[in-house]
Amino acid sequence: MRLEINPHHPQPHKIGRAASALRAGGVVAYPTDSTYAIGCDLNDKKAIDTLYRIKNMPKHHPLTILCADLANIATYALVDNPNYRLIKRLIPGPYCFILPATRQVPKLLMRKRKQVGIRVPDHPVTQALLAELGHPIVSSTAAIGGETLQDPADIDTRLSGLALVLDADLGRVDPSTIVDLTGDEPEIVRYGVGDASLVC
Repeated sequence: MRLEINPHHPQPHKIGRAASALRAGGVVAYPTDSTYAIGCDLNDKKAIDTLYRIKNMPKHHPLTILCADLANIATYALVDNPNYRLIKRLIPGPYCFILPATRQVPKLLMRKRKQVGIRVPDHPVTQALLAELGHPIVSSTAAIGGETLQDPADIDTRLSGLALVLDADLGRVDPSTIVDLTGDEPEIVRYGVGDASLVC
């Protein structure tokens, strides 16, 4: 089901419907500051399984945790002082940070060597949804067969099994910039929307 929403001033009752769908175990599509994404409740294993099934994606493929702010990040990732300062400077924004995971991260979401990807998107709809839900969302790009879907109508018809699509007009096709913060220095492992020059 597709639900049109104001991308700049999302209507609270529509955000409430999306949050209710997440709490009920559904997978919801929503805009971010890079591409559209699909996501589910971090604490719902069945919903995470559904997300993998919708995208026809192997279970070892990493997912990202969307957080509302830096305080949220510290719950799920170990952040030392230099990385804290870097992240604080770049969020909210189109960056995904790979960090050492804490024990709060479900094992399904662990990358290699107990790492996790964390995002704080700079988009009013995503921020409102995170605030209404009250905890992070597990997220993945709205894509199928390597094709990023930017039209909410396409997302609704081609990604079968979604509980709801928040339609905020066409999205971008460029992904977020991925920054690995597990080494001695920040390393960009994927160039995307986020300005790479701000990382180093």
